[in-house]
Amino acid sequence: MNILGIIPARFGSTRFPGKPLVNINGISMIQRVYEQCTKSSRLSRVIIATDDERIAQHVKSFNGEVMMTSPYHLSGTDRCAEIVRKESGKWDAVINIQGDEPYIHPEQIDLLCSCFEIADVKIATLVKKILSPDELFNHNNVKVVLNNRKEAIYFSRLPIPYNRNFPEQDWLKQSTYYKHIGIYGYRSKMLTELASLEKTNLEITESLEQLRWIENGYTIHAAVTSHESVAIDTPEDLEKLKA
Repeated sequence: MNILGIIPARFGSTRFPGKPLVNINGISMIQRVYEQCTKSSRLSRVIIATDDERIAQHVKSFNGEVMMTSPYHLSGTDRCAEIVRKESGKWDAVINIQGDEPYIHPEQIDLLCSCFEIADVKIATLVKKILSPDELFNHNNVKVVLNNRKEAIYFSRLPIPYNRNFPEQDWLKQSTYYKHIGIYGYRSKMLTELASLEKTNLEITESLEQLRWIENGYTIHAAVTSHESVAIDTPEDLEKLKA
């Protein structure tokens, strides 16, 4: 199977401008993400998709592959879809890797790629079992509920499901909770279809793009990973990672 890895990277992050180029122990964040992706045994090729010439020049400096995309995209999905259109049907599936997870595990990428060995999987993502109350009740951690077919029913920043029969400190003892790992895979044709959808009420309410797909009736397959994934959303997150 021909699978393309795309790392969307923009300079103008609201909470952390210039984030892809920040230095983490001598290597930029975007280079660390790229190098982790190239360790995947399932990706045929890895492209960094950006709208900023500073990022493009930096990627070229470490011999990474980069493609320029429109500055008007509102999401990484849209940026990936532009790359797929330019590539003209070369790929069976596309993996959208977050550009702010410098230590993503290649095994996570391979696990997501393996989801497309199932014929009816069109969209896939990863989840991880929540092990601590801090994870469960942190609104920055997106939670997800799965059905018996390992399909995502709903995503929320709040702990779901709400366990009304037990005090909060006992929820993890009584139920299994999953945290969403923000990496997505799509069949190529499905990716361009998703990029054409208008924003929906649930997406706007929770500020979670994947709810747009669920609200439009699409199915998201979820594979369970045991690896942690650390996203750098703010300068404070970076300092915690360095510490």
